[in-house]
Amino acid sequence: MRHVNNLAHSFKPLRLHSRRLPGEIPCRSCVFEVVTSIAELPGLLGERKGTQLIVRRSWSWYRAEMPRRPRICPAGTCFHVLNRAVARLTLFEKDEDYAAFERVLAEAVSRERLPIFAYAVMPNHWHFVVRPETDSQLSNFFRWLTHTHTMRWHAHYHTEGTGHLYQGRFKTFPIEADDHLLTVLRYVERNALRAGFCERAEDWQFCSLWRRSHGTPEQQSILSDWPIARPRQWLARVNQVQSEAELTALRNCVRKGAPYGSSGFVTQSAARLQLEHTLRPRGRPPKQ
Repeated sequence: MRHVNNLAHSFKPLRLHSRRLPGEIPCRSCVFEVVTSIAELPGLLGERKGTQLIVRRSWSWYRAEMPRRPRICPAGTCFHVLNRAVARLTLFEKDEDYAAFERVLAEAVSRERLPIFAYAVMPNHWHFVVRPETDSQLSNFFRWLTHTHTMRWHAHYHTEGTGHLYQGRFKTFPIEADDHLLTVLRYVERNALRAGFCERAEDWQFCSLWRRSHGTPEQQSILSDWPIARPRQWLARVNQVQSEAELTALRNCVRKGAPYGSSGFVTQSAARLQLEHTLRPRGRPPKQ
C-alpha cells in the first residue's frame, strides 16, 4: 500500500487539474485504479473519466476521446435488433416472465407505434425485425422497452440495486428488403425450433409466428404487415433447416452489426450508416 501511496503522490497532477474538463471529478480512488492497472506500462499514465481518458506520454498531456459509435437507424430501413441478459444468464425462467415481457412490449407499441415484422423471446435474449418510421423511433422504442422491463423484472424478483439485467445497449444491423429480409424473418421465427424448445416453430408461444398463427386479433395488433409478400408456404419454410452458410452470414451480422443484403446494398448502407468498420476484419491491419 505504501508503494501505491507513493505512486499516487507522484501522480498529483492527475487529481489537481488547473483546467478541469467538463464532467471530471478528480478523486484518489481514480488514481489508485489507474496506478494498480497500468503502472507496469512505462511512459503511460492515465485517468478514466466515463468516456474520456487523460493520458500522459513522454511528459506531455493530451485528451483522447473514446465515444460510442453513433446509432444511425433511419426511417424506412429494416433492422434486426437483439439484446441478451448480462453474462447470458437466464432472463425468462417461467411462462409468466415471458408474458410480463410481452405486456411491456404491448405498452411500448402503444407508446411508439414501431412497425414490428417478427420477434422471438428466448430464455436469455430476444430478437426483433422492425422498420422505423422516423430516424429516432427505433432507439426510443427499445430504450423504453429494455429500461421498463429491467425495472419491473427487478421489482418482481426484489433485486433492485443488484446491477444490470441486460448486457448493454441493444445490437442492430440493417437488412435489404428483398429475399434477404425473408431470410432474417425465417431466422428469427425459427429460433426456438433451432434451440430445441419446440417440435414446430409455430408452437413456441412467445414469438410472432405463434401470434400470427394462433393469436387473438388483439395479440396480432402489435405486428405489422411485411413490406414484401409473405410466401404462401411460410410455415413449412420456417420449419425447414437453414443452411450453415445462411446461419454463418447472419451470425456474423449479429456479432459485428454489418449490413445484410446484396453487395451493393452492403456497401451503400455501410457508407450511409457509418458502418464501414463492420466490413473490415478485426484487429490491426498487417504491416506492409
